[in-house]
Amino acid sequence: MLELLHFRCSPYNEKVRWALDLKRVPHTRTPLLPGPHLPRMRKLTGSDSFTPLLVRDTADGGPLNGSAAILDWLEARYPTPALLPADEAEAARARDIQRRFDDDIGLRGRRAALAALLASPAYFAAVFGAGHGRLARAAYALTVPLAAPLVRKGNGIAGAAAIADGHAAFVEGLDYVAREAAATGYLVGRGFTVADRTAASMLAMCVDPPDSPMARPRPMPQSSTSFLERYATHPGADWVRGIYPRHRHARADFNGPSIRP
Repeated sequence: MLELLHFRCSPYNEKVRWALDLKRVPHTRTPLLPGPHLPRMRKLTGSDSFTPLLVRDTADGGPLNGSAAILDWLEARYPTPALLPADEAEAARARDIQRRFDDDIGLRGRRAALAALLASPAYFAAVFGAGHGRLARAAYALTVPLAAPLVRKGNGIAGAAAIADGHAAFVEGLDYVAREAAATGYLVGRGFTVADRTAASMLAMCVDPPDSPMARPRPMPQSSTSFLERYATHPGADWVRGIYPRHRHARADFNGPSIRP
């Protein structure tokens, strides 16, 4: 059976989980902690890879790293339901939107989201430690202040300007979905596609859609509350909060096999 190694609170991991759930792909799901995940990733990939990592049989090509590559493989291997439009022009547009949110808005916005989380190391550990036991989360919380400089460096959080640009990216993304989905509720055509899935996953970082796998633990520290409040009334946030209950079909994440006896 396939195994997904992932971080619980990550938009790139979320869009892979979303695809696996929508396509009802049998798999096992294993949450990892950022930082302590590295030895396992090195063993499987030979490098300091980030999640998600889809562990496949050798016959399928072995471990597959990176959300874009995983999603392309899933779409080819499990084509139903299709998440790319049948029309070639619409499919190309959906992929362009996916790339924009993956390679620009998501990467830039993540700096602002992580900066807010790092303001409270205990809460950072609670968010990324979801799915792990209480003792594991407590031990992880002790390491967060030591690892924070590496997290900032690895994600380009070089100072106030980088954080401000992250906020600007979220505004760009929210403005885009509010404008482009105004007519039909969707970013391409009249149905749910990879464009909607990617945009909603990335913007979940600043919207915190309730009753979803991306909802943050409560109570939240003021740093996270203030971060989310600045986007709460944006029309694009309303779009994210609407897409999740219509298409995510999961209110929480899980550990272990997707198909249970």
